[in-house]
Amino acid sequence: MKRRSATGGVYRWQAHWPVPGNRRAPFAMDGTCVAAGGLVRNYLVSLMVLPLLAGCAPVPKHVPAVGGPTIVSLNPCSDAILAEVAAPGQLLAISHYSHDPAATSMDLAMARRFAATSGAAEEVFALRPDVVVAGSFLPGATRRAFERMGIRVETLDVAHDLGESEAQVRQLAALAGRPAQGEALIARIEAALDKARPAPGSVPVDALVWQQGGIVAGPGSLIADLLARTGFSSHSAARGLGQGAYLPLEQVLADPPDVVLAAGGERALSHPALKGLKGTHYEKLDPSLLFCGGPTIERAAERLAEVRTNVGARASTSSARTDLERPGKPPLVLSLSKDMRKGPQT
Repeated sequence: MKRRSATGGVYRWQAHWPVPGNRRAPFAMDGTCVAAGGLVRNYLVSLMVLPLLAGCAPVPKHVPAVGGPTIVSLNPCSDAILAEVAAPGQLLAISHYSHDPAATSMDLAMARRFAATSGAAEEVFALRPDVVVAGSFLPGATRRAFERMGIRVETLDVAHDLGESEAQVRQLAALAGRPAQGEALIARIEAALDKARPAPGSVPVDALVWQQGGIVAGPGSLIADLLARTGFSSHSAARGLGQGAYLPLEQVLADPPDVVLAAGGERALSHPALKGLKGTHYEKLDPSLLFCGGPTIERAAERLAEVRTNVGARASTSSARTDLERPGKPPLVLSLSKDMRKGPQT
């Protein structure tokens, strides 16, 4: 389709074009306005609708049947929390990261019950949510576009410890109008940590969380807090290494921890030399357990408790073997007396 300009030139109807008399109010497929940087998305709207665009208003809000605001989540950490606390039909979409097996922080089957969005403004506008929840790095232009449309924007920072994670759960549960569901989730998280807590008087296990690229988890990270709560001490923090500091393989081999928690798939993290270290245990840790709080903590606590059990079992076996092989200690010899070899006397 074509339209003629005021100067007599002819323009083709492109995917984006200005709205006469209203640069900030482009239209959507239903004829209502969609703020997208002053341009109109081409949804093949009839020419009969065009004269109405000069005075079009923001997208009218609808009252959802669920009784709370409808929400789109653009952050994988908020995805996991909202999937647990929101009412059915309230969470319109989650971030595309949660549909990616390599990036999700939540159960993949649960994530795929929800639609996913890349976070592009036009995708979110089409869903017409009341609220968008995003990370603190949401681009300013995108935030302003949402706000021009009357969409409330809530941001979520990175949780650095259990307290901050629980505050996020309460924040999102309150946003959804379901505080009781938030408290229930927090109770589950705390129960998982209680179950993973070592016996009183246990000596902490020196653990190195070694991530992709050879970087380490710092003392102010969520995983460092979870390590302390489940019976570990941070090998990297004890050596003054902060969040994201690089630790080469050579240094790990020269100064090994009690356990290496390899959170990545690159060769250095699984080098054969690591498994040959005497007194050092090697375990895999899913990288998806490192960064998000909320329900992810339940899985992290379970895995860390499993690792600690494995380390303890292997240490006991190793200690018993060392006792048997210790130089100067006579070997234990089991033999039968001559009489017993003959069997019982009749």
